[in-house]
Amino acid sequence: GAFQERKAETSLEALKSLAAPLTKVLRDGVIKEVPTKDIVPGDVVILETGAVIPADIRLTEAVNLKIQESALTGESVPVDKITDPLTVTDPALGDRINMAFSSGMVTYGRGRGVVVSTGMLTEVGKIANMLQHTDDTETPMSRRLEQLGKILGTAALIICGVIFIVGILYGNSLMSMFMTAVSLAVAAIPEGLPAVSTVVLAIGVQRMVKRNAIIRTLPSVETLGSATVICSDKTGTLTQNKMTIVEAYVNHKHDVINRASPATVLNEEEKRLLLISVLCADARVRTNEDGKFEYTGDPTETALLDFGILYNMHKDTVEKEFPRVAEIPFDSERKRMTTVNRMSENSTRVNLKGGLEEVLSVCGKIIIEGNVRAITGDDLKKIRSANDRMTDSALRVLAMAYKDCPSAPGNVSIGDLENGLIFIGMLGMIDPARPEVIDAVAKCRTAGIKPVMITGDHKGTAMAIAREIGIFREGDTAITGAELEKLSEEEFRENIASYSVYARVAPEHKVRIVKAWQSHSEVVAMTGDGVNDAPALKQADIGAAMGIVGTDVAKGAADMVLTDDNFATIVSAVEEGRRIYDNILKAITFLLSTNIGEIFLLLVTSVFNLGIPLLPIHILWVNLVTDSLPALALSIDPAEPNIMNRNPRNSKKGFMTNGMIWRVVYMGIMIGAIPLVAFIAGLREQGVELGQTMAFATLM
Repeated sequence: GAFQERKAETSLEALKSLAAPLTKVLRDGVIKEVPTKDIVPGDVVILETGAVIPADIRLTEAVNLKIQESALTGESVPVDKITDPLTVTDPALGDRINMAFSSGMVTYGRGRGVVVSTGMLTEVGKIANMLQHTDDTETPMSRRLEQLGKILGTAALIICGVIFIVGILYGNSLMSMFMTAVSLAVAAIPEGLPAVSTVVLAIGVQRMVKRNAIIRTLPSVETLGSATVICSDKTGTLTQNKMTIVEAYVNHKHDVINRASPATVLNEEEKRLLLISVLCADARVRTNEDGKFEYTGDPTETALLDFGILYNMHKDTVEKEFPRVAEIPFDSERKRMTTVNRMSENSTRVNLKGGLEEVLSVCGKIIIEGNVRAITGDDLKKIRSANDRMTDSALRVLAMAYKDCPSAPGNVSIGDLENGLIFIGMLGMIDPARPEVIDAVAKCRTAGIKPVMITGDHKGTAMAIAREIGIFREGDTAITGAELEKLSEEEFRENIASYSVYARVAPEHKVRIVKAWQSHSEVVAMTGDGVNDAPALKQADIGAAMGIVGTDVAKGAADMVLTDDNFATIVSAVEEGRRIYDNILKAITFLLSTNIGEIFLLLVTSVFNLGIPLLPIHILWVNLVTDSLPALALSIDPAEPNIMNRNPRNSKKGFMTNGMIWRVVYMGIMIGAIPLVAFIAGLREQGVELGQTMAFATLM
């Protein structure tokens, strides 16, 4: 147990390792590299693609700057940064887009800014501070075993006192009665129980590894079995953490993309839309050793390349056929990207992608079923209505347009290329739900567990996914971090059961959510991957960190690590936890009934002054050797068929239900009565030694 449970508090060390060793700063008018630990507020930091942000920085320059902040805010895609002051008062962490936060990474563009806070005063440092002040919660199993131990200990002391006094009154010597009383105390305590429960949990841990869960603390397996609420992160746990094209709009028609069996025949406009989306992207794709595709670049663009491959349009192949001869890169003000590709010896095509309004502003025509004509008010109405429908489904929408030119443009300027284009259509993408999660959420419902989604993403996106997988149902409410901030502790606790989706939340909100559930005596499991999840993982009754995308900080604070980052794995773990609890209960029933048998035997022989039927060494042998191995056999029983169709047990109730007490008592009396008969028979035949031998052999 000690070996399995030795839990290193590595959270703070892991935080330190998030920082890069050197950072570029502007000091005395010269750009120089300095150790990250020497950065101070007021330093001007130079940010380039690939750089890890060393401190919290107020941006003063941002050229197409995108920063990946998912570890801190939970937002799945890199954030476009600006330098302008924010107009919103008290914005959520993810909405402070003129700031770069410590532990983020620059994925695109460049920038610079002034350091405003370092070390423990950064947003990530505040989380480290919360980790230090978050108590580890005691598990239901350890609480119950402790409770049982107290009851048994008290009962043993009372019975010992009674036996000792009765024996003295019978005229026995102090020493022999003291030894008898000690024997009885030994008989009353199930010494095998800690060993059996530890081994049962350890076996459970081994089984869990096969189900993609690594358990860091032994009692966590059992705690999972009594979970009543599972608070899960959205990105990567409930979803695939991979932006995916799921809908297209071409020829004024919606096409839902069935990725399992994509349409083999595309019409001309669909082919052209697909070609534009692949050619007008900077992301790259390569085939790894396992023959799988690996994408690098912006998640939005990798979704376009993935969509192309679905229809056998590989980025490398089409770029060889239609090479890029000029481009105007994406920038956050225009919200468009343009490439010029050579289509044949004497013709080129301008390909453009971007936000809908930004694309429509440079389009004068539209193509509908091969017919290019001027774009009308009716067309615009249909296009905007389609866009609204897609955004209401939480899709991120990219519009596409093109125009053909006789030859490559001599002067690559925005004015020359981005005008008079032909609108062709739109693509809608989302980070889709994992297919197995829908069944897992349904299983939670039948098992009496409430699933809750907590995410740093926007409310619309969160609700769309939650609805699809069954977390958000009729009568449920969604709430943002800003709305949560305005609620008093009492109001929030009263209404906690109605909220099933939390969007745009900060780290302290997650801890508050967990504590609110715990105030209703719920057993809370919490999943997370980022630094921002660590305090809540530690506060929860069971914290589950992501093994693939999870940060070391999150893993250090968690009780279990999911090696496949999958919500369905937690539900399997709950099932395993319930099985372990059932089996430990069987083992406890068995161990206690044998102990009651020993007490009955010693009690009757003492009260009637028949002699000592068992020596302390006999009792220890029975308790440690004879009891433990059958108890271990019980502990690996398979799960009951209906194990996930019943509600979680009440974490406040102890092991000893009325039915269990009755079983323990009647079996105990039977186990004690038969050796008593054997002891009396042996005693009459040849004296106390034979009586003890017969009682010992019969009891075993």
